[in-house]
Amino acid sequence: MIRKHWRLILGILASCIIALGIIIPAYQWMHENVSYARVQHNSRMDPIIFIPGSSATQERFNALATELNKGSSTKHSLLKVTVQENDTLKYSGRIRPNDTQPFIVVAFQNNKDGYSNIKKQARWFSIAMNALIDTYQFNHFSGVGHSNGGLIYTLYLEKYLDQSDVTINRLMTIGSPYNFNETSLQNHTQMLNDFIKGSSNLPKDLIVYSIAGTEDYASDGIVPYQSVEAGKYIYQNKVKQYTEITVTGADATHSDLTQSKQTVQLIRQDILRQSNKKNGTDNNNDDD
Repeated sequence: MIRKHWRLILGILASCIIALGIIIPAYQWMHENVSYARVQHNSRMDPIIFIPGSSATQERFNALATELNKGSSTKHSLLKVTVQENDTLKYSGRIRPNDTQPFIVVAFQNNKDGYSNIKKQARWFSIAMNALIDTYQFNHFSGVGHSNGGLIYTLYLEKYLDQSDVTINRLMTIGSPYNFNETSLQNHTQMLNDFIKGSSNLPKDLIVYSIAGTEDYASDGIVPYQSVEAGKYIYQNKVKQYTEITVTGADATHSDLTQSKQTVQLIRQDILRQSNKKNGTDNNNDDD
């Protein structure tokens, strides 16, 4: 009788082991193929998401958005989001139906300067991104960050991006002070050192453009040229491509950089046009 019980128990155990041997590989295969399919199938929507610098509001890019839409067959909607200090979101504007490449501005109620605030703003940006992804169901995007907006993007990419099922195609930072007000590349601030330390987490397929404005090849009136240049220590050899571009002229001052004709052309050429090519579309000029 005891032998029969042991045979029954051993038979059950053997059946369980065989079942696990079938189920586990099947689950792994399904997980790998679902992940592969997710990567291979990009959503139709491929928004351009803008982050303004310190002291700026969600209205910072109004003139830029208007300029980018001028003379273009691709009319981009403009949605603005401000993240409140209590982690809630306030929206204005809307995304037009069938607009596959809307402009989305994410700003912050607490828009003050300083590294401690940039850390908070990167977390708030991740909250806004998760809400936007859930609402509009996109899985890839491109980014533009002006001044501290580029720093917020950098911290977001290093710390928060891999927590969501979304990829970033291209990033353009404009007058971003990666080393704050330091005029020497030899003197690294704590923030720059932290960015360099976290740079191994940056997306390997990302293409980055860093625009430096200059009145006299020393600064754009606020941000030292060398501070923008310090971005190379973060992005070079960590992402697919890193390009630094210098913009000069009367409209190359820090506050005017986003409206500079050269900047507008660079965004059209390297962000909008390239994203359209990747999607295989030339326009999204559908009206309501």
